[in-house]
Amino acid sequence: MDFRLQRMLSAYTKEDPPPNRVKPVPVPVLRRIFHVAATMNDAYFQCLADMIGLAFFFLLRPGEYTNSPSDSTPFEFRDVQMFRGQQRLDLATASDAQLLTATFASLTFRDQKNGVKGEVVGLGHSGDPFLSPTKILARRIIHLRNNNAAPTTPLCKYFTATGSKTILPKHITESLRDAVTFLGPALGFLPSDVTARCLRAAGANALLCSNVDTDIIRLLGRWRSDEMLRYLHLQAAPLMSDFSRRMLAGGNFTLIPNQLVPVY
Repeated sequence: MDFRLQRMLSAYTKEDPPPNRVKPVPVPVLRRIFHVAATMNDAYFQCLADMIGLAFFFLLRPGEYTNSPSDSTPFEFRDVQMFRGQQRLDLATASDAQLLTATFASLTFRDQKNGVKGEVVGLGHSGDPFLSPTKILARRIIHLRNNNAAPTTPLCKYFTATGSKTILPKHITESLRDAVTFLGPALGFLPSDVTARCLRAAGANALLCSNVDTDIIRLLGRWRSDEMLRYLHLQAAPLMSDFSRRMLAGGNFTLIPNQLVPVY
């Protein structure tokens, strides 16, 4: 094939949406995963659930919250900040109780794709005792700190009696599909419709259902469809502090099923 035609057809495929896009999972799927993690009392399941929750709240790509070969890097211990009111906590010396009662938490973008280097994105406590960005980051910091992890340790790393491992995208996909299978076709989509990539869409859809302005959603998700978004700042805490609570409220939705979803 002529090289010019190859380039043209390649450009067409990038412009056209994929025929089978991943579905945004609703909050009940996340709650199911967190429930399983709580009953298992296992470092792997706890880290897996926490990474799923983190991806949902911060609209993350798989390369930002799992160990994945991509042009992005996962967030690390040193990228986290936690606050109790106006007080910024010292993650090295703060007690577990202080971390678990934090009211605000943030992640700093270092080498993540489409993130402005050095920009800080923060969210407030959702009000949920488990499914909350502050609780999730507190649990990860406590786990890493208890295992003498270095500041450059990825948040997706967990420690067991036999050593350390990291969460991979396939682990996220398997967990999501198990939860969707358990909840059944009432969700409006099939387990095969979800992968690790769907959590970014899930968080955005939850914000949209909560009537958050689309420009704010694009800003939080680092979608640069409008160059002006580069001049807006997510570090304004009052703007972000209520989003996690609204995401949990707006994330309870179902999809209109297609013909492949069985009747229940």
